[in-house]
Amino acid sequence: MPTAYPTLFSPIKIGSIEVPNRIAMMPMGVFSPRLMNLKTAAYTEDGADYYIERAKGGTGLIISGIVPIIPMPYLNPVNHPEEYVEQMRYLFDGVHEYGSKMFIQFTAMNGRAAWFEDGKVNPGLPAPSEIQNVWDPTLKNRAMTVEEIHQYVKNFATAAALVKEAGGDGVEIHAVHEGYLLDQFAISFFNHRTDEYGGSLENRLRFAKEIVEAIKAACGEDFPVSLRFSVRSYVKDFNRGALPGEEFEEKGRDLAEALEAAKLLESYGYDMLNCDNGSYDSWYWPHPPVYMPKACNLEDVMKVKEVVNIPVVCAGRFDDPDLAEKAISEGKIDMMGMGRPLLADPELANKFCEGRLDDIRPCISCHQGCLARIFQHKDISCAVNPACGREKSMVVTPAETAKHVAVVGGGLGGMEAARVSALRGHTVDLFEKTGELGGVFVWAASLDFKEDDRRLLAWYKKQMADLGVNVHLNCEATADTVADYDEVYVATGATERKLDTPGFDSPNVTYAIDTLSAHDEFEGDDVVIIGGGLTGCEIAYDLGRKGKKVTIVEMTETILNAYGLSAANYNMLMDLLDYYHVCVIKNAVVQKYENGVAYVEETEKNYPNIANRAKRMFALGPQGEKHVHEIPADHIVACVGYIANQDLYHELAAKVPEDRLHLIGDAVHPANVMEAIWNAFECAIER
Repeated sequence: MPTAYPTLFSPIKIGSIEVPNRIAMMPMGVFSPRLMNLKTAAYTEDGADYYIERAKGGTGLIISGIVPIIPMPYLNPVNHPEEYVEQMRYLFDGVHEYGSKMFIQFTAMNGRAAWFEDGKVNPGLPAPSEIQNVWDPTLKNRAMTVEEIHQYVKNFATAAALVKEAGGDGVEIHAVHEGYLLDQFAISFFNHRTDEYGGSLENRLRFAKEIVEAIKAACGEDFPVSLRFSVRSYVKDFNRGALPGEEFEEKGRDLAEALEAAKLLESYGYDMLNCDNGSYDSWYWPHPPVYMPKACNLEDVMKVKEVVNIPVVCAGRFDDPDLAEKAISEGKIDMMGMGRPLLADPELANKFCEGRLDDIRPCISCHQGCLARIFQHKDISCAVNPACGREKSMVVTPAETAKHVAVVGGGLGGMEAARVSALRGHTVDLFEKTGELGGVFVWAASLDFKEDDRRLLAWYKKQMADLGVNVHLNCEATADTVADYDEVYVATGATERKLDTPGFDSPNVTYAIDTLSAHDEFEGDDVVIIGGGLTGCEIAYDLGRKGKKVTIVEMTETILNAYGLSAANYNMLMDLLDYYHVCVIKNAVVQKYENGVAYVEETEKNYPNIANRAKRMFALGPQGEKHVHEIPADHIVACVGYIANQDLYHELAAKVPEDRLHLIGDAVHPANVMEAIWNAFECAIER
């Protein structure tokens, strides 16, 4: 098929196999019992269908999420070889049906990043040395023994042989990557051993060397073995990552050592390097949030390609086919790696090939449906694609009876209900009282680093047009307008909560929506933000990087208390607030605003948490006394939440039977993007 991206859609050899194009699905954890057999670590049919759907969508190479080979009675194919092989054949056959190739990624797990329970870590999860734990630095992981290393090596080889027997195309070793156990061995900051597995770079890579040698011995030299490779660690210290562009002393792996490591890994027999950056200490590099630049790892990964001859994959917010085509055609990298974009749209590769870029449902780098759900012990999925991980059970099918459907409100929830209803064959009227679709998400997407949010809005608007949804803008629906429809979805959203604080009638006081629509027009340097939720902190970051002196006043003990906010997004935003000197005052409220001064009341217990700038401004009073402090404020921004709009729903409840009336989105209760879309999808797919 002719394509605008001939290099991206050209085949590539990885060892002995040929992959049909240069698009690779990156490994992402799949551990829930519905998707994975927790005894054998083989994928269930639901789990296999999740991967097969991406193969059907044109992805050339699919790499599974991590599969442990550590000595434990569960999640281990080595313990149950015959069952594992039999259960995996459905996956490999399904992927091959569409011409794609499939690698299984094996891991020695996370060493010092293992969770402790009751002050004890799983004895099967040691570190290279006795070293402090990521999650609780007061505790230490024990050092791994040489005998354990040898057993792990055998397990890797045994597991790889099982993949080959089941029909898999290759394996990937989760080795010199993300601060997991094998990466800790490779980095001198974590590896303090004095035996043959510590000291020189060659010794620190010995574990990875022995693994590939054992796999080749067991499976043959022509069996492909990829290695997941973090080029640079971006670690300033234990649990302290470095931001893009920040000057710092690298405590992990720097670029010079990375290039030496890459050459050694190729010489050991690895057939591909699957690259990004980062560590558990700098988690927002391997799991880049919305605040991270697009293609954030490309510059470092291109340096790797200069020193090796094996294929090099680049991943990390890398979803631009034009950029990928250019980099690959110039020989700077060999493959484009994508993880979350393929969760959002499994047909991504085919749409690239066909030039249908406007039809791609974009990943918005929120981590709500993927990384956050993994840590909540739920199925991997996607905030903007509720069918992800539920490919068979949540497929949108034609309805038995075509209906006339009304949707009141054109926000994300309303548009999702309209989209699904139209796909099911219903005639849909969508009523939006303003002149634009999108609801409050229009303003949430206005920050310049929210380009993918704006792409999502554009995608929804195109879906409305392509599916023939009758959109009525500047039309406020009433109960009489919609009462006679077969199904009525009330997606009236939410209204910003207002404060009656004295002085808040000033023109220098705005709420979130007005602020987001005109934040570049602020006069003066000092801004006080009331509310340390996600919206308040994102506005603070945006203003801080534009040179404003920003103070966040939060009434509770912590900021960023947003459900579904993953550690990667949280950590990066917190580091950005610190980098731009945003002052955070917790356990405090603004008492009044007068003559350009915000009067902030808080208790003495808060002083240890106040940033240095605030300490200099405030005078301490007697123990336990409540203090009122005067903070210069040229402008105040109030981000204090939303109240659901349910008036129309309650009015309709008296006229429309309960089974035909559906409250969805923020009108149920204000939440996040994922909840609004999922709620609407799951409601509309049943009607």
